[in-house]
Amino acid sequence: MLSALARPAGAALRRSFSTSAQNNAKVAVLGASGGIGQPLSLLLKNSPLVSRLTLYDIAHTPGVAADLSHIETRATVKGYLGPEQLPDCLKGCDVVVIPAGVPRKPGMTRDDLFNTNATIVATLTAACAQHCPEAMICIISNPVNSTIPITAEVFKKHGVYNPNKIFGVTTLDIVRANAFVAELKCTPKVEFPQDQLTTLIGRIQEAGTEVVKAKAGAGSATLSMAYAGARFVFSLVDAMNGKEGVVECSFVKSQETDCPYFSTPLLLGKKGIEKNLGIGKVSPFEEKMIAEAIPELKASIKKGEEFVKNMK
Repeated sequence: MLSALARPAGAALRRSFSTSAQNNAKVAVLGASGGIGQPLSLLLKNSPLVSRLTLYDIAHTPGVAADLSHIETRATVKGYLGPEQLPDCLKGCDVVVIPAGVPRKPGMTRDDLFNTNATIVATLTAACAQHCPEAMICIISNPVNSTIPITAEVFKKHGVYNPNKIFGVTTLDIVRANAFVAELKCTPKVEFPQDQLTTLIGRIQEAGTEVVKAKAGAGSATLSMAYAGARFVFSLVDAMNGKEGVVECSFVKSQETDCPYFSTPLLLGKKGIEKNLGIGKVSPFEEKMIAEAIPELKASIKKGEEFVKNMK
């Protein structure tokens, strides 16, 4: 499974910085002043795939936008501040990336973030449903297992739901897997003895906590998440621009398991998801891990769906 998901590190990013890459993607970042939002906006500004970059947050966006606007790349940048300016930020956008929300702190789980981030994501995606209903929506805000169902239910409420255009950005797990495997082996297709595989998977699963602890309360995995978010956006824009064979993993509406949402490799196209490539061939060990994850995943999905149903 790990080898099946691996791909040349940074391929999408390298393409995005190519002088031959041409596109006119209009991208919005909601939560652009935060720890993920600022480096993510920098990476997007640095790409010729992006022609317009609109930045939204409840504080500091004019300054972030002014800073980025001094970079000599093609994308125009404008900052929008506060709820009253959010509609203008979203109008005409092709892609909206949402890293908004509170970060993890030592001792916190992703689920601890739910109460705050659920409201933030519901509010922002409602604005997306109203002002850019055709845009690709990329959710970074944790817990993604709940914030994607929240986004879907909000879009359903507004009558503009398209499951092929709503993505939970799980790319950081792939990026980490690639990085950690590369530390142990230098070829993309590798096999590990069971004890080493168990240790490796455990590290990938707890990598966010590793960063939170290393930063000693000063933040969470912001830089690597910004990289992963940019990689996903560049792959998505490539596919929207007609490039064939673009595959990324994402947490989306799915029929691959008995969970209504699941993260699997997706073939991306001009209109979002072109084909769900499924889980693929897995070992008995991986099969057991998936089965063990399903109950918790179902509970997280239901929690997100119920949150929207109970909104006033």
